[in-house]
Amino acid sequence: MWEARAAEGRGADLLAWVREQALAAEPLRRETFRAPQDRVLVVTWWDAPYDAPLPELPEPGPELVTRAVHRWRFEAVAED
Repeated sequence: MWEARAAEGRGADLLAWVREQALAAEPLRRETFRAPQDRVLVVTWWDAPYDAPLPELPEPGPELVTRAVHRWRFEAVAED
């Protein structure tokens, strides 16, 4: 999961930038979301172990964001 907050008035630019970013390998699924305060979120699904080396989206230029990108990994949990 990749999340960034756009600089003031740059939400559309950040969204366009993230949509243009290609990964070195294709995930099973990739979805892009936006939220209030010009936040952009990208979630990718991979067929790989939790600790596998996977390609990541880069940091956008400092003119596009208010802070460093946040990144988290999650793993699916089987239903009981």
